Parts: sequence; C-alpha cells; structure tokens
Amino acid sequence: MTQQRVAVITGISSGIGRATAAKLAQRGFRVFGTVRVPGSADLPGVEQVVLDVRDDESVKRGVGEILAKAGRIDVLINNAGSTIVGAIEETDTAQARDLFDVNFFGAVRTTRAVLPTMRAQRSGRVVFLSSVLGFLPAPYMGFYAASKHAIEGYAESLDHEVRGLGIRAILVEPSFMKTRFDRNAAVAAQTIGDYADTRARVGEHLNANLASGDDPSVVATVIADALADERPRVRYPVGKGARMLAKLRSFLPARMFDRSFRKQFQLET
Repeated sequence: MTQQRVAVITGISSGIGRATAAKLAQRGFRVFGTVRVPGSADLPGVEQVVLDVRDDESVKRGVGEILAKAGRIDVLINNAGSTIVGAIEETDTAQARDLFDVNFFGAVRTTRAVLPTMRAQRSGRVVFLSSVLGFLPAPYMGFYAASKHAIEGYAESLDHEVRGLGIRAILVEPSFMKTRFDRNAAVAAQTIGDYADTRARVGEHLNANLASGDDPSVVATVIADALADERPRVRYPVGKGARMLAKLRSFLPARMFDRSFRKQFQLET
C-alpha cells in the first residue's frame, strides 16, 4: 500500500494558498495548512496549524505538531507573503525589513524546519511561490520584487545543494492573478509629490491586470502537476503572458526590453 504523501502549505487563508490546499487534498495528499488566526480558513480535507512564518519558535512548534500527527513531510509549499505599494524612496527601512521577514525569511524558516525530516527520508519537494516579479523589475513595488528576486536565488541554490539527497526545490512564478493582492498591500510610509503621477498610472495598470488575471486555481494545478513529476523543472512560469515574459527577459537585448517595459507601464522614456 502506498503511503499517503503529506503536504504543508503556508498561508491558506485566501488566494493561491487556499486554492493549492484544496487541489492537493483532491489529489489525495494529507494537507496541513498554516494560518495565523485559528479557524480563519476552514477547508474540507485540510488540517489547520497555527503558525507565524515570522517567528522561529512558532515555526518550530508548527512543524513539530505536523510531524507528531503525520510522522513525515513530503512537500512544503512556501506561499505566505505580503507586499508594499509605493516608490522605493517612499518606503522606510522598517517596512522593507518587515516585508522581507515574511516573503524571504519566512520561507527560509519553514524550509530549514522541514529539511532535516526530508533528508532523513531522502525525499521531498520544497515549492516557493515566487512571481514574474522574481525576474522582472517592479516600479512602485520595488521591495516586493527584491524579496522575490532573493527567493529565486535562494531556491535555485538550495536545489543544487539538496538534489543529491532526493530533495528538489521548485519555483512557481505566477503572473497577475485574481487574488487579494492589491487589497492586502501595505502602503509606503511616505508620499513624495514627484512620484505621484507616475505612481497613479502604474497603479491603474496593476489594478487592470489584476482584474483580468487568471484564477488562482491555475497556479494550484501547475503546483500539483509539478509535484507529480519525478524530474521537475526548477522554474514554472504560470498565467497569462508569464512564459513569454520569461523568454523576453532572457533573450531580448537589454535596451529593447527596457523600452518595451517602460512603454507597457506608461513610464516616461
């Protein structure tokens, strides 16, 4: 009899995390989903664990609770995240540090907590929810993009370190999705007039793309399929235009890409 695979997903209250938890439960995984507030994300077939990725002891307790119940962890999906909207100059250092504490160090904490178990098993998959902004610039969301660029470097490096131990690291890079991304965003601490007009235009562009974005279930399906692959790729761009953006970033001459990007975001040339 094949042993049921155990998946842990951080941040299942909404959006991609919630959709992925539901999808993996449907695919036969035993799913543990983390929340900061007990009872805030009830889903059929998903066991909730109270865990705050910003806190070392909370992560240690949460992972320990899962291991006590299930005895193993086959999959970790680092989904929990947040963002800040505003120019880089408008964002104070404390805000930037708090963002990295969730988006980057939160994933570092949970990954470090599960790796000993995966090493002992000689098997495991660690999935990182990155973004197309992990390989693209993001005017007026610069620190969000920086945190995703950091995740990309971390995950790819990790994959080379642990592949010989039967573990793989996987980056999933969604484009715009219909999530609470804009509503849950923090706002930069300051407002500087020189950025106001451009910030407003970029914001309109962002909101329009979110409104026409894909459903998070698209990402959930890509994740589930990647986990079923014995030899997964490191990167999975997903959503409208994501693969094309990855190709353009890789192959277009830098000046041509720069001009195209600035025109798309209605930035002055």
